[in-house]
Amino acid sequence: MILQAAVPISVPLLFLVGVGGGVGATLAMDRVMDRVDEGWTPPRVASGVLTDTHPDESSPRLATVVHYVAGTLSGPLFVWLLLAVGAVLGLGVLATAVAGAVMYPLMVGFFALVVLPRSTGVARQRLRRIRRAWAIEAAVYLIVLVPLVGGTAAVL
Repeated sequence: MILQAAVPISVPLLFLVGVGGGVGATLAMDRVMDRVDEGWTPPRVASGVLTDTHPDESSPRLATVVHYVAGTLSGPLFVWLLLAVGAVLGLGVLATAVAGAVMYPLMVGFFALVVLPRSTGVARQRLRRIRRAWAIEAAVYLIVLVPLVGGTAAVL
């Protein structure tokens, strides 16, 4: 008698690809953050919210850790979203595009509507630039992650 796994091996493997893709997409995001006005501010805002400090005074090391943890874990989150959309539409290019189109406003909205408003002491004049930086960075993240994960899902 042969025992079958409850979950096909391709699903756990796809989540591992999501982790790796999240790291790769975060590294790509770093290159953009160096070039965008307020580019490194979003991770500083997040670490400032966690420690209740002004983003300019928050720990750069903690900001880096928060940045990489969030970026790494967003990869498997995208995989889950892809599988959920794929359950309705079938896995393929359309499901990958829809999952990416849903993930972008989730990423931008979470930062702009949940994290940024909880930041202490950020001047109103900077908020638009910070949101813009995050919107650009999230787009770059997904430009790298979506084809990588979607292409792997098509192979598995």
